[in-house]
Amino acid sequence: MEISKDIRYIGVNDHQIDLFEGQYKVPNGISYNSYVILDEKTAVTDTVDARFLHDWLDNMARVLGANKAPDYLIISHMEPDHAANIKAFMTIFPTTTIVASAKAFVMMSQFFGSDFADRRLVVGEGDTLCLGKHTLTFYTAPMVHWPEVLVFYDCADKVLFSADGFGKFGALDVDEDWADEARRYYIGIVGKYGAQVQALLKKAATLDIGTICPLHGPVLKENLGYYLNLYNTWSSYEQESEGILVAYTSIYGNTAKAVDFLVEKLREDGCPKVVVHDLARTDMSVAIADAFRYGKLVLATTTYNAEIFPFMREFIEHLTERNFQNRTVALIENGSWAPLAAKVMKELLSKSKNITYVEPTVTIKSAMNEETKEQLSAISGELCREYQAFDEKFKTKNDYSALFNIGYGLYVVTSNDGNKDNGLIVNTVTQVTNTPNRIAVTINKENYSHHIIKNTGLMNINCLSVDAPFHVFEAFGFRSGRNVDKFAGTTPLRSENGLAVLPQYINSFMSLKVEQYIDLGTHGMFICAVTEAKILSKAETMTYTYYQNNVKPKPATEGKKGFVCKICGYVYEGDTLPEDFICPLCKHGASDFEPIA
Repeated sequence: MEISKDIRYIGVNDHQIDLFEGQYKVPNGISYNSYVILDEKTAVTDTVDARFLHDWLDNMARVLGANKAPDYLIISHMEPDHAANIKAFMTIFPTTTIVASAKAFVMMSQFFGSDFADRRLVVGEGDTLCLGKHTLTFYTAPMVHWPEVLVFYDCADKVLFSADGFGKFGALDVDEDWADEARRYYIGIVGKYGAQVQALLKKAATLDIGTICPLHGPVLKENLGYYLNLYNTWSSYEQESEGILVAYTSIYGNTAKAVDFLVEKLREDGCPKVVVHDLARTDMSVAIADAFRYGKLVLATTTYNAEIFPFMREFIEHLTERNFQNRTVALIENGSWAPLAAKVMKELLSKSKNITYVEPTVTIKSAMNEETKEQLSAISGELCREYQAFDEKFKTKNDYSALFNIGYGLYVVTSNDGNKDNGLIVNTVTQVTNTPNRIAVTINKENYSHHIIKNTGLMNINCLSVDAPFHVFEAFGFRSGRNVDKFAGTTPLRSENGLAVLPQYINSFMSLKVEQYIDLGTHGMFICAVTEAKILSKAETMTYTYYQNNVKPKPATEGKKGFVCKICGYVYEGDTLPEDFICPLCKHGASDFEPIA
């Protein structure tokens, strides 16, 4: 397979394997990817599983020729499915130099009894290797998902060799959806290390990437924003898709009947997607991936030996091991004499951050009755409240209690320039009268949104809730809508005026029509009538103080000398900041940097 004129694929497909890493079912097998970079000096990147040594060497010989020895063997990851053939390779090619991180060479001693001290090149963060016209730059990626991992970038062909990043289950000769098996792979194997993946994504954001070459799964060349956005979502522990996962265990069928009743109510109440897993029978890795995919989770199980049913305990432990967080959870317990399941489930989930529990907890004593049906109906209504806000069947157009969520908070103001949706972060929304309802919104004249709203007279106010992650502020606060599509990769909801409403991270929205404009010099104040208002959740409104204390990342300045961006926290290391420097993350200029204290 030709990746570019100088880069070739020499990996192999494995259809013999049934369990990857001894636990993940892989009915469509898996690929072990390896590549050759052809230049004045030739580099081979990683090896393959031990069972495929000769297939791999045959593939290499077809690219290099039977007698040519590579100059370098680059090892980005020491897991045996990628590194098992290092010793055999170095025996066959005694003049080749191994390129790897210092930690990788320690692991080579452990695996092979040698660290190849006389034939090695140790590389770390920012180091380069020139092959001729191809220069490789190395970046450390600790715990993505082992501590020795390196990724590297070829600036000539704009290729990122991403180690296990962006990998998936499934051999390359199988046609299947990328996201489902990549999600299961990521959550199962890398899921715990979201912070480390976020750090790697920030490094990747500074590169001009045209192709991603992972160690498992297909080479990615098109629509890279889609894959990068999914990785950002997964590593931020955010909801990927609208919907509710119901995970349950049932011994004699009574808990299952309650689940059936709830699922029917959820569908009746407007939930766009209900996914159900019987944990005793499902592929546990699929259920875990779905728990991270959807924003809401219902757990239903029986009290069992004064505990909970083993499959439910296993499921919750898998979630907490992978940093499950930022979710809404409803609990259903069953017990004939001393129900304890809800208490045990909450204790297990105490390791998870930002879990919002739906009331009431439903307690079934042996079998469902009218009272428990009412409770199940109540949690269905609560789980579906935000879906009903946009369903004609449940529509309440003017819920003016939404105005109670206005405070010294943070909001996304959305508008449309006639071609695309736009949005910006503001903290200048005020209710000025209540008979009639009037809202004042003040916007800097330099913002593109000011120009749009001045021309159209329409806007929506999205009241951000405390679960809004930092990337929302990056998307709507650090870039101009004149130059970028701020809704790229997302599908917004629509209010009656046709403008965008954020699909998540808000507790309410209001549609406004401008009635008066006041020129305040640098800013313009829009006095508006409220044409539509809805409550979407009971989540607390995010204040500016909460954002500063809990959401905005603290710059990683310890031990560094240089300048830090006041907007996004990016650190520029050096004695002097160029006057024309542009932050690679938020695109703000040098004036928004300050010296590191």
